[in-house]
Amino acid sequence: MKETVLDVLMYLFENYQHGEFVDTGNQENLRDELTAAGFPVEEVNHAFSWLDGLTEQRQQPLIFGPRGSLRIFAKQEQEKLSVDCRGFLLYLEQLGILDSTAREVVIDRLMAFSEEIDLERVKWVCLLVMVNHPDSEEAFGHLEDLIYYQGNYLH
Repeated sequence: MKETVLDVLMYLFENYQHGEFVDTGNQENLRDELTAAGFPVEEVNHAFSWLDGLTEQRQQPLIFGPRGSLRIFAKQEQEKLSVDCRGFLLYLEQLGILDSTAREVVIDRLMAFSEEIDLERVKWVCLLVMVNHPDSEEAFGHLEDLIYYQGNYLH
């Protein structure tokens, strides 16, 4: 089975504390551990680049329209994110789990993947973004409950 960047990110999320894989001083040790665990070096490097992009996104000022405005997806986003994926993001926003800033970071990080995006990948990216989103502990808890304990949002 070919391991993907998201597989590496999921492994980090499930096996390490948040600070362990975001701390750049610890990344070299983690890279060694991940390759020893069988992940390809190229995918490990891409995963850390993806995490660096997440950190950069958090530092960018984002300006949005009035609260409750509708997000229109660009053609490239529509091609990469299915109706189910886009619907899930809207659902999370309506529940108050994702704010407009977190939504944009999620979309940016999804678009950074070269592999196909499905609903499971969207859920994982949402978790990864929310664990890195300032002051989002409560929203992260709700998202985690929704994903792990309530199953598919559509059913």
